[in-house]
Amino acid sequence: MPKENILVIAAHPDDAVLGVGGTIAKYIEEGKNVSVIRFSYGELSHHWLKKHVSTKMRKKEAEAAREVLGYKRSLYYGLEEGKFAEETEKNKIKQKLATTIKRLKPTKIFTHNLLDPHRDHKAVTKIVLDIVDENKFKTEVYMFDVWNLLDFHRIEYPRLYVDISSTFAKKINALKCFASQWSSLIILYGNIYAKAAVHGHSHHVKFAERFFKIL
Repeated sequence: MPKENILVIAAHPDDAVLGVGGTIAKYIEEGKNVSVIRFSYGELSHHWLKKHVSTKMRKKEAEAAREVLGYKRSLYYGLEEGKFAEETEKNKIKQKLATTIKRLKPTKIFTHNLLDPHRDHKAVTKIVLDIVDENKFKTEVYMFDVWNLLDFHRIEYPRLYVDISSTFAKKINALKCFASQWSSLIILYGNIYAKAAVHGHSHHVKFAERFFKIL
């Protein structure tokens, strides 16, 4: 029997770990195949460095995190941050992503929350939803949080909770691979622990990640 395929589509190198890291590791434990696509290398976080230097650094960090979580397939589109809409058109990203989805036939796709304030995160989600709709893909699409630090909005979408009690430590260790992002991550660490504990408590486990089913 073929393994179930899961696809995570994120804007920047560390987003997948922040939003889905524990779930990725949990699915690997369960024998599922997980693939991660990143739209950019996130090189603008170090705008004072030459692009090829920051790109190499960010990719090295992401691949180290991949090793920690245990998945094998990762893909980078290398788009310029802040210009995803025009870069997607110019580089035919929709066609590339549609081809990947057709090949993998994922049962679940995880991508950013539409309420995330980061413009690149919103752009990725819109592109993903357009592709799934235009191609009539029969896959479930779930939204994950990165910069949604608090639940200011009540979202009426169905929810998926994944018990990550056995893999939460892997998520934290994977985040530590992004040493260049320490200033951002230090802001998020407390929220990561708090949300995982709250979502876990509501489902009688130690830690859990929550997602909203948008399709």
